Amino acid sequence: MQSTLHRWFGVGQSSAADSRKAGAEAASEAIGGRETKAVFVFASVAHDLPALLRGVRMEAGPDAEIVGASTMGELGSSGTTDGGVAVAALGGDGFTVQTRAARVHKSDPRAAGVLAAEALHGLDDEHKVLVLLVDGLVGQQHEIVRGAYSSIGASVPLVGGFAADDRQFRQTYQFIGDEVVTGAVVGLALGSDGPIGIGVAHGWRRQEPPMVVTKASGPHIYQLDGEPALDVLMRRNEVDGTADDLFNQGRTLRPLGLSRRSGEDIRVIHAGDDAERSIWGTADVPQGALVWLMEGDRQSMLDGAAWSCTEAIARLDGLPPLGVIAFDCGGRWAGLVEGGLDQEIQAMRTALSDAPFAGFYTMGEIARVRGSLGTHALTLVTLALA
Repeated sequence: MQSTLHRWFGVGQSSAADSRKAGAEAASEAIGGRETKAVFVFASVAHDLPALLRGVRMEAGPDAEIVGASTMGELGSSGTTDGGVAVAALGGDGFTVQTRAARVHKSDPRAAGVLAAEALHGLDDEHKVLVLLVDGLVGQQHEIVRGAYSSIGASVPLVGGFAADDRQFRQTYQFIGDEVVTGAVVGLALGSDGPIGIGVAHGWRRQEPPMVVTKASGPHIYQLDGEPALDVLMRRNEVDGTADDLFNQGRTLRPLGLSRRSGEDIRVIHAGDDAERSIWGTADVPQGALVWLMEGDRQSMLDGAAWSCTEAIARLDGLPPLGVIAFDCGGRWAGLVEGGLDQEIQAMRTALSDAPFAGFYTMGEIARVRGSLGTHALTLVTLALA
């Protein structure tokens, strides 16, 4: 048990305008002068990202593994920032860390997931997890996650998030070592002599009746219950007019719940075609799937945040959490502005009994605890370490 006493986890945040200073401030708060094995960096694209990483490296020392992603907002024990940086760091004899990055090629996105999963090779710790940080704009994100799963199988859980760019939807960035890359997937394999817990929750509720996806291809849905999908969505949401009216010029998301054994996976539907009468989002919806319109309000989203944290801690075999890394959806940020963001942080603090946490608002979340599918939306994924 000696090594258990040496494990540590810390978090830090900064809103400093100077990028190098922001990186150093957040890293210094997280690390506190301790010998560091891994640093997770979540930062706004408004920063000079190479300079920010230099600030992190100054505090982390030459041997620490650094990974991270650009964001749609940052979060941590101290609250949320928009245009800032959040850092989580860990170290001690009880942790083993290995990293691997791969470029995503449109012709074979699955191969990038396979390569990133090589971070796990030779890791023989009792407990382990693969953290994936992926470009949020490369497309076919589910294929990247499937590639990682095909490499490691069901025995090792996957968590992570898709990088964002402050709602610009132009270019996202991933961090590996001292390098800022784009169009990539970064994998960090974490081994621990203490339990690892994962929580997945969204807080949305089904609107009956369900619908069957009768015609679909990839993320495009052409028919629901044998009717044009756009017509069905317009009628069910009591909206007249065009697809732009339904989606409020792209500002309104229409979540669909995709039936799973453990509940629903959320699929974000954000656009439609008036001529084709189709609708689509960012992730695949299988033909023949059973789906529901989903509804939620601020309280249900806050309840989802608390439940995700509670579920992660419940998997720690009764041990208190050392700390938590959080992957929260940018769509949830949009639904929690004007006071709700502070309420979410408070709900997480309470559920985690004030254990430190840090993370970022994503363009999609990764969590595979059961089954081969692991991409999520409008969801909070939490990774708890004991």
